[in-house]
Amino acid sequence: MAVNVGEKAPDFTLTSQDGEQVQLSDYRGKYVVLYFYPKDMTPGCTTQACDFRDHHESFADQNAVILGVSPDPIERHQKFIDKHELPFHLLADEDHKVAEAYDVWKLKKNFGKEYMGIERSTFLIDPEGNLVNEWRKVRVKGHVEEALTYLKEQVNG
Repeated sequence: MAVNVGEKAPDFTLTSQDGEQVQLSDYRGKYVVLYFYPKDMTPGCTTQACDFRDHHESFADQNAVILGVSPDPIERHQKFIDKHELPFHLLADEDHKVAEAYDVWKLKKNFGKEYMGIERSTFLIDPEGNLVNEWRKVRVKGHVEEALTYLKEQVNG
């Protein structure tokens, strides 16, 4: 199932690092930067999370919240947050149902092995719950700045 820009973003409820149930529709009235990443504590995912952390206030200034999603359990999310002082929720999608709804659960190849996993992707959802933009197959370097610039100039400009 694909998500298309201009359509309603699939709603979901996932558990955050602190055991709280977080629903996408809880954030109506705000922009949501929903980013899917493969795994806590890995180099690329750490860089991406820290980039979002370092720009957290700039996103907040644009009426946007950041939500990170990976298949990791909430205990691992909490360790990741504690280690890197992340000021946003990380959501556990252990059965990858939300990743499938956003079409980011993909066949991956690494060192000759094939496996299913998250394709690093970011979705920008407007205050009414519609998908405004998507970035798929994200390269970490410069991505957070690109998303912030898009929000400032294309959406809120």
